[in-house]
Amino acid sequence: MKSVELPKAYDPKTFERRVYEMWKTEGHFQPKVDKRKRPFTIVIPPPNVTGVLHMGHALNNSLQDIQIRYRRMKGIPTLWLPGTDHAGIATQNVVERKLRKEGRERTQIGREAFIEETWKVAKEHRAFINNQLERIGASVDWSRERFTLDEGLSKAVREVFVTLYERNLVYRGEYLVNWCPSCGTALSDDEVEHEDEPGSLWHIWYELVDGPTPEWPSGRIEIATSRPETLLGDTAVAAHPNDQRYTALIGKMVRLPLTDRIIPIIADSYVDPEFGTGLVKITPAHDPNDFLVGQRHKLGSTNILNPDATLSSAVPEKYRGMKVLEARKAVLADLESQGLLKSEEKIVHAVGHCYRCHTAIEPYLSRQWFVRMKPLAEKALKAWQDGDVVFFPKKWEHTYEHWLENIRDWCISRQLWWGHRIPVFYCKDCGATMVSREDPVVCTQCGSSNIYQDEDVLDTWFSSWLWPFSTLGWPKDTADLRYFYPTSALVTAYDIIFFWVARMIMAGMEFTGQSPFKEVYIHGLIRDKQGRKMSKSLGNGIDPLEIVDEYGADALKFTLAYNCAGGQDILLDRDSFKMGSKFANKIWNASRYILMNLEGRTYLPESEIVYNDTDRWILHRLNLAAKNVSQALESWRFNDAAQTAYSYFWDDFCDWYIEASKLSTKSSDEHEKDRATTVLLNMLDASLRLLHPFLPFVTEEIYSMLPNANGKLISARYPEWTAERDAPETEAHFVALKEIVTLVRTLRSEFQIPPEAAIPLNLVFDANFLHAKFITENIALISLLAGASSVSIGAPPPSGSISLAGNGVTAQVQVRGLLDISKLIERLSKEKEKEKAYISKLEAKLSNPAFLSSAPADIIEKEKEKLAASASKAAKLEMYIRELS
Repeated sequence: MKSVELPKAYDPKTFERRVYEMWKTEGHFQPKVDKRKRPFTIVIPPPNVTGVLHMGHALNNSLQDIQIRYRRMKGIPTLWLPGTDHAGIATQNVVERKLRKEGRERTQIGREAFIEETWKVAKEHRAFINNQLERIGASVDWSRERFTLDEGLSKAVREVFVTLYERNLVYRGEYLVNWCPSCGTALSDDEVEHEDEPGSLWHIWYELVDGPTPEWPSGRIEIATSRPETLLGDTAVAAHPNDQRYTALIGKMVRLPLTDRIIPIIADSYVDPEFGTGLVKITPAHDPNDFLVGQRHKLGSTNILNPDATLSSAVPEKYRGMKVLEARKAVLADLESQGLLKSEEKIVHAVGHCYRCHTAIEPYLSRQWFVRMKPLAEKALKAWQDGDVVFFPKKWEHTYEHWLENIRDWCISRQLWWGHRIPVFYCKDCGATMVSREDPVVCTQCGSSNIYQDEDVLDTWFSSWLWPFSTLGWPKDTADLRYFYPTSALVTAYDIIFFWVARMIMAGMEFTGQSPFKEVYIHGLIRDKQGRKMSKSLGNGIDPLEIVDEYGADALKFTLAYNCAGGQDILLDRDSFKMGSKFANKIWNASRYILMNLEGRTYLPESEIVYNDTDRWILHRLNLAAKNVSQALESWRFNDAAQTAYSYFWDDFCDWYIEASKLSTKSSDEHEKDRATTVLLNMLDASLRLLHPFLPFVTEEIYSMLPNANGKLISARYPEWTAERDAPETEAHFVALKEIVTLVRTLRSEFQIPPEAAIPLNLVFDANFLHAKFITENIALISLLAGASSVSIGAPPPSGSISLAGNGVTAQVQVRGLLDISKLIERLSKEKEKEKAYISKLEAKLSNPAFLSSAPADIIEKEKEKLAASASKAAKLEMYIRELS
């Protein structure tokens, strides 16, 4: 064999793009369909085409890529289907802002031109996002890439809407919805983010029409509200039917302040007698609970708002056209001038905001399309109860269950231009409503051609809830749908369990009769080191591509996986990725060492290899690592999988095995050199295969240079546990050997003995020491690893020795002759006195009643641990001094 010269410095920029292009052009990302095997399929959570991928996307895609690469290497037909979401509100906002910068408005250019402009933006962002996915190494099947406004997906959306309408699960009605004045559209409950804000509770007088009476001498009642401008839309005042304070008022009428309207006082059990005065104003058009009260009492509704959140013609003329906050000030001023404002009380209350533009939401009465969710939720709940879908971590199942059991109908119409146009048509002549799979030419009722389509589009989530099966060709009976559906797993963050996960399961159960995926892995969010969510406003975000540019894609992926524990949030800063970079560098340097020492060596066939104890140990460690990584990945424990792979390669393979192999590779026996080099290459091959899902680029680049490599690493077989490689007895022996070496290495560090100084070592075994034969047979290995000049067994302890006690063995290290004993005793004595002073300080602290009574239990426990560690160190120093004196 010839030596292979890897560059001295690990530089991922020199090969990552080249390696990805090779994978892509050679078709490694496309599954090889095998009807005898069940495939592993993931559909990517489609990112919105409004921007760039952030660190949360990088985490999500890194975890999926690890699973995909692992299953592909297991020989499973594996599909990771990519795509993007048209993101109705968000994308329309981006384009409208762009037009405003150009001095244009959406309404000026018209619907058709606006949609054309939006397509341009969507295509640009789609290409940018795809480039980002390539840069981070996502091994997605680009030949199957989809977009939620693709022709095929649009047909699926239309089929679902019409089918739900035919099943009486879609209806149109005038209901109170969440209205975003800025976006000019309705939002579902899930699209509203509630934030606590400071506000006020104003107490207002409403005067009785009858004036003062013996039953109510004041002639007026007190109402408390945080939104005084909405009193202009009041249709009643309500009290609880069992509230004795107001029994005499039920059925009476009051004058609505600042208007010429008279409204009734009613009784309804919705009212909380403990809140405020126990009397509440009822505004059906502007509060969801009031809306239900209004329906029960047939109160009617007065909508005081226009779509842009200015006050409408339903209010007195002086307030018309005012914005909400402007109207609030005007109403309060007028109430005060008329003596109707009693007081103001400062409060903190939850205010709903649009999840896209963060404008305060207004409850708004309008005509919208809805999906009846209860029948769908019942099927999705049963799928979980029957075990058809399983959550990792399990705790999220309770969130899923709670949401489905308390579900409300879903408002699916949006007053936008970008999106799937609602497939509903109306006849201007006879008023007929037509819902159809194809655009009608004439009215199906009267034959008139004077028909028009509904102006609204569907909520973005109405297309993405079909994603697992619409992307595979549904409603057509395609080969992909038959083979890859149901998909295997979904990987997503916990913040869209309601938006997306539950709805996909509902849609899957309703339209395919199956849950769209078996397993749902919910990961945490990426936060900064202070625990804050990353955001533009805080300026604490980390661009994944900047990390790739600085450290490489492998460092990004491995660091994220290593820190991803059980769905917990991950705290990161830029420096966090140094860990992944150092590991990739370790892989590079270890491989470089092996490959640069191949000159003149012969690669031997397996039949000619005789394994020694060290070989059997590393094969056992690899065997164990392969089993543990596989078990961790199959139960979605990414941190356990990554940490197992890291520990095996860095500790077992590099720090112990490569060092131990020098005993053979530097032998004078040429065949032994060939044997050792062959085993080293085989172990490097297997180790790269073990690491590939976590660090695909560096492992693929190195694998391509192995003289024993077969094909590309991305398609190589993943290491698997085998009974032949299981060697627990050798493992136990090697643990004893490593303990001896570690004891000596620790002493070297403590006594500052330079690495090049060889030390005499004597080993004394206890009578019941089980590893004496193994240790005796591997004296040369211990000498190499410990840097010993000689190793004797059971000899009398030489003068100037330090005894190091292990499990069943004592290692005696002679330091006289290597060090100045008097100076060493002087230094150890100073360290001992310093340690004793620290012990006294800790003992005083732990005997102080004030500290014990005020400090938290975990702090006290930590101080006790410090005391125990310090006492142990002092005792060891005392022993060293005694033995050297």
